[in-house]
Amino acid sequence: MPRWALPRHDYWSTPFAETLLAHLDLRPGLSLLDVASGHGIPAFYLAEQLGPTGRVVAIDLSAGQVARARAIQGRELPWLSFECMDLRALPHDLPLFDRITGNLSVMFFRPDRFAALRGLVSYLKPGGQLVLTFPSHGTFDSLWRRIDRELLARGHERERERFHLYLAERPSATDARRWLEALELERIVVAEWPLEVACGPGRELLQHPLLRGGFLDDVYECFEDQQAAEAIMRAVADDPVTFAPLIALRCVLAGWKP
Repeated sequence: MPRWALPRHDYWSTPFAETLLAHLDLRPGLSLLDVASGHGIPAFYLAEQLGPTGRVVAIDLSAGQVARARAIQGRELPWLSFECMDLRALPHDLPLFDRITGNLSVMFFRPDRFAALRGLVSYLKPGGQLVLTFPSHGTFDSLWRRIDRELLARGHERERERFHLYLAERPSATDARRWLEALELERIVVAEWPLEVACGPGRELLQHPLLRGGFLDDVYECFEDQQAAEAIMRAVADDPVTFAPLIALRCVLAGWKP
């Protein structure tokens, strides 16, 4: 078993990383840029596969995430470096890479996802491969429909309009294919796989690590009155049968630079 195998206990990052790895052409000695690397899933695994003749630069905008990844790394895998960088504004002296990856990354490309993607591709060597994953439009749709019904029933029209704008802004597989085609990449692959997320009612839903601090925050941000937002979300959370199962769509986009 690899020393830096994908952690089995991570039921969010690991399934997406597995999807990424299934489409990534990986071999020892390559140079690789991993964007939105978080605390190192799958950067550690990638570095182990490339070996000491390879090089991995893993970047994240969060200094806390970078510090956590470096603490996990210690003195291991010296050809892997974690750096605090904004993927939307990479330094001009950054070298070109054989591979560019990003697990659960595309949602961080805002406000102009295509421009961010075009910037990344400019750091890809000719003949290099790009592989990114993200939860695509349609993720947790059953929950969003249930929230929408609650907003409508309670007469929160302004908040409902804001909510629909949030939903429409989420990237889709169709968007991903259009971006790769516009960048004239070759051997394009864009595919989705469902991932069911288990969650109980009430506070278990409202404090779920994949929802609060992420997806559910979009709902709360639609409200100026946070007490009203909490009342909406408590009513929804206490009625889980109306939105079960919770399905995320793992989307992978991959292509090769001519």
